[in-house]
Amino acid sequence: MLKIRRIYDDILSVDQEALKQIKQILRTRFSDVPPEEIDQIGEKLRNPFKQRFRTILLIAETMRRRVQGFTMLLHEPVIGFCYLDWIATAKGSTGGGLGSALYDSVRAEAVGLGARGLFFECLPDERDACDDPAILKQNRDRLRFYERYGARPIIDTAYENPVKPGDTCMPHLVYDGLDRTEPLRQRFARKVVRAVLERKYAAYCPPRYVETVVASFRDDPVNLRPFRYVKPEAVRTTVESRSLEQIALVVNANHDIHHVHERGYVEAPVRVRSLLKVLEPSGLFARIKPRLFAEKHITAVHDSDLVNYLRRACEEMPEGKSLYPYIFPLRNKTRPPKEPSVLSGYYCIDTFTPINKNAYPAARQGVNCILTAASEILAGRRMAYALVRPPGHHAERRAFGGFCYFNNNAIAAQYLSAHGKVAILDIDYHHGNGQQDIFYRRSDVLTISLHGHPTFAYPYFTGFEEECGEGEGEGFNMNLPLPEKLDGAGYLKALDKALRRIRQFNPQFLVVAFGLDTAKGDPTGTWQLLGKDFEANGRRIGALGLPTLLVQEGGYRVRTLGSNALHFFTGLAATGAHPQTKHPPDKERLHGVKWRREVTPQDPERVGRLVDLTGFFHPEEVDVARELVQERLAKGDLSGYHFVMAEQYGRLVGYTCYGPIPCTQNSFDLYWIAVHPDFHRKGLGRRLIVETEALIRKSGGNRIYVDTSQRDQYASTRAFYESCGYRLETVLKDFYAPGDGKVIYCKELLAERE
Repeated sequence: MLKIRRIYDDILSVDQEALKQIKQILRTRFSDVPPEEIDQIGEKLRNPFKQRFRTILLIAETMRRRVQGFTMLLHEPVIGFCYLDWIATAKGSTGGGLGSALYDSVRAEAVGLGARGLFFECLPDERDACDDPAILKQNRDRLRFYERYGARPIIDTAYENPVKPGDTCMPHLVYDGLDRTEPLRQRFARKVVRAVLERKYAAYCPPRYVETVVASFRDDPVNLRPFRYVKPEAVRTTVESRSLEQIALVVNANHDIHHVHERGYVEAPVRVRSLLKVLEPSGLFARIKPRLFAEKHITAVHDSDLVNYLRRACEEMPEGKSLYPYIFPLRNKTRPPKEPSVLSGYYCIDTFTPINKNAYPAARQGVNCILTAASEILAGRRMAYALVRPPGHHAERRAFGGFCYFNNNAIAAQYLSAHGKVAILDIDYHHGNGQQDIFYRRSDVLTISLHGHPTFAYPYFTGFEEECGEGEGEGFNMNLPLPEKLDGAGYLKALDKALRRIRQFNPQFLVVAFGLDTAKGDPTGTWQLLGKDFEANGRRIGALGLPTLLVQEGGYRVRTLGSNALHFFTGLAATGAHPQTKHPPDKERLHGVKWRREVTPQDPERVGRLVDLTGFFHPEEVDVARELVQERLAKGDLSGYHFVMAEQYGRLVGYTCYGPIPCTQNSFDLYWIAVHPDFHRKGLGRRLIVETEALIRKSGGNRIYVDTSQRDQYASTRAFYESCGYRLETVLKDFYAPGDGKVIYCKELLAERE
C-alpha cells in the first residue's frame, strides 16, 4: 500500500531519509543530472526564492517508508502557474498506476494553489527530432499518458529551437489547462515562458535566446498540437478536489467515562460529540487510533507526587461520587496534609475541579491521544488534532484545576522539543497558566496566551502582561490579556502580535491550545467571535507554515461548537497546505524592543547573566557589571552610573552603562555595552549607542570616552566603535597584561551636531 504525502522541508529525520532516497532515484534513473542540482533539493525547499519559485515536493512511499516515486512542482504565485520539474519512480516501481497517482496529486496541488495552468517539458515524439527507436518509444508513451488529461505540446513557437549549435532532441513545452475550459492566452504564456527560461535555465539560456522564444508566441490563443494518441472525448480534464493530506484526528474514546452529572458542570461529553458530528463529514480529517505511551512523558512536565496522588485518589473514590477541594493550605512540600478531603486542596487551584473514579483514566487516555497526534507530526504529517477531554491547559507542574488534570499541551511540547524548538499558542478564552508554569524558566519552548484579563477571568492570579519568564526563560513567555468586551477584529489584531512573536522565535513545531470558548454566547466567556472570525484566525495560524498540533481545550456552547471548529479548520487547512513562504519585512527591524532608563532590583542578576552570555568577559568582570547596577539601585544619580536597558518581550537583550567623568567638564565614560548573542549583527548595538549618546547630549555632555582591550578577541568590538564614529585616541600598552593594552576611543558630540 502506497501513501502520497508532501515534504515541506528537511528538518524532520523522516523527511531527511526520504530526501536521501529521492536523490538516489535521481542518480540512478537520470545519470546526466548534475550532482549539484540533486544536492540542492533540500535547500530549494528551505529557500523558495533561490530560483524565485516555490518548490512543492510530493512523494509516494510504502508503509515502511520506502520511497517508490516522487514529483517536484515549481509554483510561481505572482504569474499564477505551476511547472512540473520532476516526476520519477524508483527502479522497478513502474506500472501499477503509480505514475497516474503522482500526476493526479500534482494536478490537485496545482488547482489548490490557484494555478492558471500546469506546464512541463517532454522530449519529442517525432522521428526527425529523435532517431533512437527506444527513446522515441518512451517519449511517445509519455505524451500518450499526458494526453489522457488533455495536456498537449505548444506548437508554432520557437521553444524547440536549439540554444547552442549542435543541440538536438529539444523538448516540447506541454500545457495542461487543469480544470479550466478557456484557451491558453498569449500574454499569459509569454510570462510563463520568460519565467521558466530566465529562472530555471538562467545559466543555460542567454538573454537573446529568451527574447527570441518569448517573441515567437504570436498566436492568441496559443496553438496546442491536435490530439495524436487519445480521442478528445476520452480526455479526463477534471481534477479531484480532495485534500492531498488530511489532518490526523485522534479522539479520546474514553472521554465519556469522565461524566460529572452535577448541575452547571459544563465540561460534558456532549462537547466531543458535537464536534465530531460536524468535523468528520467534512473530509478534512483522517481518524487515527490512539496508541499507548509510557508515564514518563507525563512526569517529564508534572511532579511525580501530583501524578501519584491523582492515580491513587481516583482509584479510591466510590463510583458516582466526586470530591471537591475546599481547603487550600500553604503548599509546604515536606508537610502535605493527611486527610483525603483536605489533601485535594493541596494539589488543586480551585473548588470546582473534582476528584472522581474516572478522572485519572480519562485524563491518562487523553495523554495517549495527544502523544499519538504528536508522533504523527514527527512522522511527516503537517497537521494533527487531538480531540480530548478533560482539557489540560490549567494543569501546572504540581497542581491541577480548571477541569484540567494533566497539561496536554505541555506534554506534547516536551515530546516534540527533543526534535527542535516548540511554540505553544493558547487561544482559549482563559489564561494558559499551566504551560506558563511548566516552561517559565526555559527558552526552547515559547509560551503565548491570548485570554481574558485576569482582573475578570479565571484563573485570576496569572496571565498579566509583565509575566515574561525567568532566568533562561526570560522573554519566552508572552501574555496578551484582552478586555472583557471583544469582537473578531480586535481578537485578530492581538493574534497578529502573537504570530509575529512566533515568527521571530522561528520554531520547528507549533502546538495550539485550541479553545472555542472565545465564541459569542459561550457560557464561560464574554467575547463575540463568530464563524467567520474563527476561519480568519485559522488562516492566520496556518500561514505560519509550521507542523502544527492542535489540542482541544475549552468551548462550551454546544449549539455552535462544531460549526465554529469547522470554520477554523477550513481556514487552517487552506493556508496550512499552501503556507506563505515569505512574510512582509517588519517596518521595525528590532520589533518588540522597548527602552528604559530606570533599573530594577532584578537587573543585577539579569545584567550579570547577559554579560556572561556574550562570552567576552571573565567572572570578575561579570561581577563588576552586577556591582555597578547595585550601586545605581543603592545611590541613584549620586552613584555616577546611568543605564539604557533594551528589552524584547521582557527579555534583557542589551544595555549600556555610562556616567560623567569626575573632575572634567562635560566628558562622559561609556563603561559597558553588551548585546545578547541572539542580536549580534541586527543593529541593536548601534541603537544602544544612539540612545546613549542622545541622553549624554541632553545632559550637556560633548565628549564620550570608551576603552576596550587590544586582544584579537576584541577586534570586532574595536571595529564597531570605529563604525559608530569613535576615533582612536591612544593605546596604553600592556595595561591589562603583557601584550594586552587598553585601547581608548573618543567621540565629540558637538562636532557631530554641527
